[in-house]
Amino acid sequence: MARLHEYQGKQILEKAGITVPRGGVARSAAEAEVVTAKLGGTGVVVKVQAWTTGRAAAGGVAFAQSPAEAGRHAERMLAMKFGRFPVTEVIVEEKIAIARELFVSLAIDERERAPVLLLSATGGSGVEERASATRKIPCHVSRGPDAAALRVAVASLGLAAGVAAEVERCVRVLFSVAQSIESRSLEVNPLAITVDGKVVAADCRVTVDDYAVARHPELGIEIARELDHPPTELERIAYRVEQDDHRGTFFFAQMNTAEDAAKSGKALIGFHGAGGGGSMMSMDAITNAGFTVANFCDASGNPSPAKVYRAACIILAQDGLVGYFGSGSGVANQEQYWSGYGLAKAFWEMNIDIPVVIRLGGNTEDRAVEILQSIAGEVPAKIHGYKKTDSPAAIASKMASLVAEQRASGQSKPWSPRAPRRPEFVGGKHAVKFDVKGGRVWIDGAAWKNKSAAIIARSNGLLRDYAGTPELTVTAAEFQNKDGDMIACEVECRRDGVGGLFVELEIPGLDALISRKAGV
Repeated sequence: MARLHEYQGKQILEKAGITVPRGGVARSAAEAEVVTAKLGGTGVVVKVQAWTTGRAAAGGVAFAQSPAEAGRHAERMLAMKFGRFPVTEVIVEEKIAIARELFVSLAIDERERAPVLLLSATGGSGVEERASATRKIPCHVSRGPDAAALRVAVASLGLAAGVAAEVERCVRVLFSVAQSIESRSLEVNPLAITVDGKVVAADCRVTVDDYAVARHPELGIEIARELDHPPTELERIAYRVEQDDHRGTFFFAQMNTAEDAAKSGKALIGFHGAGGGGSMMSMDAITNAGFTVANFCDASGNPSPAKVYRAACIILAQDGLVGYFGSGSGVANQEQYWSGYGLAKAFWEMNIDIPVVIRLGGNTEDRAVEILQSIAGEVPAKIHGYKKTDSPAAIASKMASLVAEQRASGQSKPWSPRAPRRPEFVGGKHAVKFDVKGGRVWIDGAAWKNKSAAIIARSNGLLRDYAGTPELTVTAAEFQNKDGDMIACEVECRRDGVGGLFVELEIPGLDALISRKAGV
């Protein structure tokens, strides 16, 4: 489920006619001071915007009596981390005088296959433990809350008639809002009743169904996924890769940085899984072997070699890795040799120099492991491929021994992201270019005369020679989707010492990110 920040949810509620505290978002101390001044200069609350609970206990909620004080709180909070990721925004709002707090929540009842509203006579933290004070209001998927059940629930709150009517109206509006944005859950805690009898949404948490995100661009959701933090730049890049290539799945989420690993005293590993359950088991195995994972990655569902290649490049865009660990389902029904080609290409381009341990269990695993290990002589790294009979725990132990060996040799150096290497003929005046999905195939025209037969033999029938020039055997439109065949052709040529063909694949935004990290 994709999430919205508190301030985003409140903006939606306000447009729908529910009262929210006056205020604004700040991304710096100066902006917090400006918002405070606009609110009158006194009596504001500054709150961290983070997808977590317990903000107040962690110092993420503070009150201020002046713009300068609000600025100091904002500066402190913007230097905080919730989980493993930094706070980037705070909300500055007027402090409201609350006489009573209620709790309202709408969610999907999976058993009933219908929305359900919860209304509690008490809000604030710990509401989950006060089930006896909570009323359940069934809802029709289109008509909304059951009128009789809602009246009974509101009546049980013991409110003055005018306030009770407003609470009932707000509950109906909350359902309409959730319906309009295809929300999976919407929680207002507290729905505050002020000392002067107003009903105010003092806090708001909203999630939106992943499959509905594309239908609601107005929400500004960047990634249709449930994350515990706003998406990082690398996660945005990875998400675009997934959306641009629907051949298989690719889930990527950052988890730890080199700084986090240093604090824990454990080395950082890039993780590349295949298959949800197998990936989780494999991640547990590498963690139990004494490592911290930099990321979670799942590339499954028979992904294209291009997708696996891009996944590997994205994993290797993270600083401080001491190894690259790949493992997933041991009975994967995908053709694993395609993943082998994608990984082999990525490792060659990145000239990987940290230990690599990959388990490619499943269909065509023998061929997949052979392809992967054939690249070992072309890069500085030690590369080990394994099959379904090798357990995740065993290969995690192998990774630990390889890292220890490299450290003992005195050659241990954490991974630093780098631009991929390219053959000299790419983009040159003698190069011939054919477009494929998300990239292009380059052929060294000057060397074609001597290498054409070898390249053609490995091109799966897609290339031929015409008067000393490479030519397609299919239309340009058909060739667009042959990137996987051409990646296989490139890797097979390299395995046999045949140069002259290279597949250049784009990963929008990645080169710029790596350049910034390198200070270029």
